[in-house]
Amino acid sequence: MTMLKKTEFPPPISGFEDINRYWDKHRKIIAAKILPGEYYVTNQNEMITTVLGSCVSACIRDRRTGIGGMNHFMLPISEDGNWGGSESVISTATRYGNYAMEHMINDILTHGGLRCNLEVKVFGGGKIMSSMTNVGNKNIKFVQDYLAQERLKVTGEDLGDIYPRKVIYFPATGRVLVKKLKDLHNDTIVKREKEYQHTLDQKPVEGEIELF
Repeated sequence: MTMLKKTEFPPPISGFEDINRYWDKHRKIIAAKILPGEYYVTNQNEMITTVLGSCVSACIRDRRTGIGGMNHFMLPISEDGNWGGSESVISTATRYGNYAMEHMINDILTHGGLRCNLEVKVFGGGKIMSSMTNVGNKNIKFVQDYLAQERLKVTGEDLGDIYPRKVIYFPATGRVLVKKLKDLHNDTIVKREKEYQHTLDQKPVEGEIELF
């Protein structure tokens, strides 16, 4: 594909106009960059990229049509840093995690994906600072439990450890590139996730969603 200017990009699926899309010169493809709390679904030949610390991303696609997406989320935690402090905290965290997963899955199904064709790859949940509570493990446990409960097939994963990860996903083919960022020279990822966590603390949790 020849280089495209942003004004020449095919429009994204409705609802994703605010996601940052750019031209990746190295791979010669339109790329969508998602931040904590965001997700992106595409039915075009695009790549989706993000950088994860303790957050997790699920990369989900219909393996026959190539329609798919990636999310980037973490669970809200209580003020003392614990995820499982009480039934209400657990309920809130579970509802938020369900919301993060189900919105993306529903968008994939709405635009032509079939549940029986879905394949899933999951990444992240690193303990990137020794001084931080290990919220990464909580996020990993949630996404693994969720996928098992929904009987969604996991075909690949790279979870845990102590490093942030850059993840690049190509829904059209299912290919994923993962780079562990072992030489991180700034605290941008930590600051970004702390800001996201603060947003979760202030934002009311949405109601339950029914999967198609």
